[in-house]
Amino acid sequence: MSEIDQKTQTELEAAVYRRLVEHLRARTDVQNIDLMNLAGFCRNCLSNWLKDAADAKGVAMTKDESREAVYGMSYEEFKSRHQNEASAAQKAAFDKSQGH
Repeated sequence: MSEIDQKTQTELEAAVYRRLVEHLRARTDVQNIDLMNLAGFCRNCLSNWLKDAADAKGVAMTKDESREAVYGMSYEEFKSRHQNEASAAQKAAFDKSQGH
């Protein structure tokens, strides 16, 4: 990508981010704990990173706003619609991945 100007690179990266968020919104069957166990990040991480970026730029954004930007709805609504209780196996895998 060395021949791409910075503006175009930023636009491409933004498009990838939007596609990732769109994909995660469509794949509500994939639980956050599964994402954490496999990839080391989840929807909450993305929303936290978005808020961190906003904070770094001096853009006012609440945690709830960043979560809604990622989830496409409030976090509470997402949890009630799509989040299941983590199984013992999921919890054990998470603890192992976190070094607990």
